Amino acid sequence: MLHRGQESTDGTGGGELVVPMAWLYAEYIADELLRTGDLMPPTSFEFRAGRDALALTVFLSDTDGELPGIRVVSQLETWLSLTAYDQPWQDWVRERMAKLAAQAAESGGPAPDVELARAAWRWLEETELLAPDLNAVPGGAAVVGEDEGPKVWTKAWQLGLPLGHLAIHLF
Repeated sequence: MLHRGQESTDGTGGGELVVPMAWLYAEYIADELLRTGDLMPPTSFEFRAGRDALALTVFLSDTDGELPGIRVVSQLETWLSLTAYDQPWQDWVRERMAKLAAQAAESGGPAPDVELARAAWRWLEETELLAPDLNAVPGGAAVVGEDEGPKVWTKAWQLGLPLGHLAIHLF
């Protein structure tokens, strides 16, 4: 995807390709955390929900623009606190996305990282996945069989966020 008439990342202009390295790195970290946890097949929608939720967490928690240089282990506690059950993660994502969109608009240049993050967030908000209804099971315990028990349509982020949180714990 060429951005004609826009400056490249080195300021020379000419419509060079702008590579969304920060988003790709965040997505890579999220993918590795989920694969290490071995919670579900990487081809499932649930895996995608977990990867996108974690990638958003990783990408949006980088407030200094130093994502490619950070060490993953030093950020695990931050990501755990952001993805914890009692935290308003979706509100935090909306606030950070609005701030990044405003910064991108001020700079006037292409913001492929923000566009990919926006697409991931849109998918997480608009997609619903059929998942076990833990509120319908006495005591909130998981049902033994996958196909047993009541199921409910759940927003992808509501399923992906706890999966991402668990993957961080298992790492």
